[in-house]
This record gives sequence, structure tokens and C-alpha cells, in this order.
Amino acid sequence: MIYVHVPFCHRKCTYCAFFSRPESGKWKVESYVDVLLQEMELRRGEQAHPIRTVYFGGGTPSMLPIGHLARIVEGLRRCFDLSQVEEVTLEANPEDLTPDYLAALASLGLFNRLSIGIQSLDDDVLRWLNRRHTSRQAIDAVERAHEAGFHNISVDFIYGVVSASPMGPISPIGPISLISPIVSMVNHISVYSLTVEAGTALARQVEQGRVALPDEDEVVRQYFALHDLLEREGLHQYEVSNYARPGFESRHNSRYWDRTPYLGLGPGAHSFDGQCRHWNNPDGTVGEELLTPADAYNELLMTSLRTVRGLPLEAVPEGQKERLHRAMQPYVDCGWIERSDRFYRPTPEGLLHADGMAAALFIA
Repeated sequence: MIYVHVPFCHRKCTYCAFFSRPESGKWKVESYVDVLLQEMELRRGEQAHPIRTVYFGGGTPSMLPIGHLARIVEGLRRCFDLSQVEEVTLEANPEDLTPDYLAALASLGLFNRLSIGIQSLDDDVLRWLNRRHTSRQAIDAVERAHEAGFHNISVDFIYGVVSASPMGPISPIGPISLISPIVSMVNHISVYSLTVEAGTALARQVEQGRVALPDEDEVVRQYFALHDLLEREGLHQYEVSNYARPGFESRHNSRYWDRTPYLGLGPGAHSFDGQCRHWNNPDGTVGEELLTPADAYNELLMTSLRTVRGLPLEAVPEGQKERLHRAMQPYVDCGWIERSDRFYRPTPEGLLHADGMAAALFIA
């Protein structure tokens, strides 16, 4: 699988810690595309496995003018065998998805999935997050995507925000009256808890006492409220933050959790060959980390316990199984983990504690 990182954003959201920047100075779209195409040529032999998925993330890939996006698509087709590709995703912001842009995107003949960053349907929250769109624009964007022929659509939401909106019944992501139209048009929803990342505008606001985030009990309440709402709407949880209708689970992201090798292209992108991680630093240098057997096992724990499928016992090294069974028992006893002959599976409550459980099970 291939990941393409597009580093450009119109402006930075308050919570965002990903590498992104406005188009200015040496960071120009045309120069970025030129360098990206050169990287494709240099790395065309690295992806030994059949390419099943391609994902354009960012940043904001929908900021790219169609002409530049077409050059990238042409480069991918030239440098890599895309004959077995099943899913190609473009991350997009609602305000970029005009009818003309969507029609041109469809004409490229590669993209079959959109991931639209909505984040909230509460306009007060959107302004606070420094988003450029309104709730109405978000709904319109999804409708236009359908009209343009895109029916495999995912949307992102953020919970863990205190809202003061007066618009009737409020869910953790906005007025109930606005959620149903969105949910009925999409097959996948990602919901993320707002986290305070170092170096972000949100972190500075919290440090200065200008922002008070909800306590843990309120965040948990919001999590289960969203969980119940989405399950009722026919979207079933398959990972801590991801819900989908049957058959519409993200194939690309699911392969990350299975530790499938992938190739990352662009500044800030990471690659994994099964044993070693590589990454492109924004300054043009590269980094590398060779994973030890302990690293690989710990990653297996971290990724597996975030999924409804859980940790497959067949993937656990024989020398670790007895230790794992002992360490897992307290989580089984408290109802966070269910054990079968082949898996340790987190319960809905256990998924909330997946990262903490995994960290407690790590080996040195």
C-alpha cells in the first residue's frame, strides 16, 4: 500500500500536530509535486507487495489543484503497478469540494473513496477549532460528492469538546437534527477524542488557562453516546475510533493495524517494510528505525487491542504466551477483555482503555 502526504493547509486547526503548512515561501505546490515525482522515481522498486490501497492524507490533499493532482496520479501509474488497487482515498475539507472539483476528481479515474474532515456539526465548535467551513457547508459537500458519483464516503468527527450551542438536542458532535442527514449518506465514520498535543494552539490555550476541557467522566459519557448513536444508525465499530457499514471498513487503515508493509511518499511520510521504519523529515533528511523483536511484539499488542477483532493468539510468540495469559487475566476479570480459544478481544469499555492495557503488557 502507498501513502502520499500532502503538507498544505489553508490554516492550522487549533488541535493539529501533523506536519502541515500554508503555501508560501519555498513551500509551493508546484515545487512539492516536482520533488514528489522525483521521489516516486527513486523508490519505484521498494514496494514488493501487491499494491491494494493508496491514501492521500495531510495536510489537506483537496487543496491541490486538479492539474497538480493529475500529475501525481500519472506519476503513481508510471512508477507503480496499480492493477490490483481496490481502494484509493483522498482526504478533503468540505469547502474544497465544489461541483467542478468533484467532477474533475472523478474524471481522473483513480479515486473511489473520500474522507471528509467535518469534525463537528456545531458552528460554535467549528469556529473554536479554527475550521473554515460551517455545518451547512459540510452537509452540502457530502451531498455534492454523492451527486458526483462518490458513494464510498467517510467523515471525521471530534468529541470531548464542551459546546454552548442553543440548537436543541446536542450530541457530542452537534445537533441531532443535523447528524441524521450526514449519517444516512456515508458508509464510514471516524470519531476521535480531542487530545492536547504539545506545540499546538490548543496546548497553549490550555496552559494559559483560556480553555477548560471536559473531565474524563464527561469524555467517557460522550464516547458511549456516540457509540450508541452510530450503532443504531447501522455503523458498527471495528476499531477504537472507526465505525462502518458492513463491507465499508477502511481497507488502507486496517492494513496499518495488521502491520502490513507500506510505502510513504512526501515530506513527513513514514514507510514500513516489515522490519524497519523509515520517514521523510520536512527538511529533506530521512530517519530510520530497525525494530527489535520486542518492538514488533509491542506494536502487535498496541494495534490489535485497538480493534474489535482483538489480539490473535497465533501471532503471539510461543515464549510470550504464558506471560501474556497471566497479565491479561485482570482485564478479563474486570470485563475489559473477552478470551476465546484464538483471540483476546476488547469489550466496548475495554476499547476505551486499549492503549493503557497494551502499554502495561509491553516487554522490554
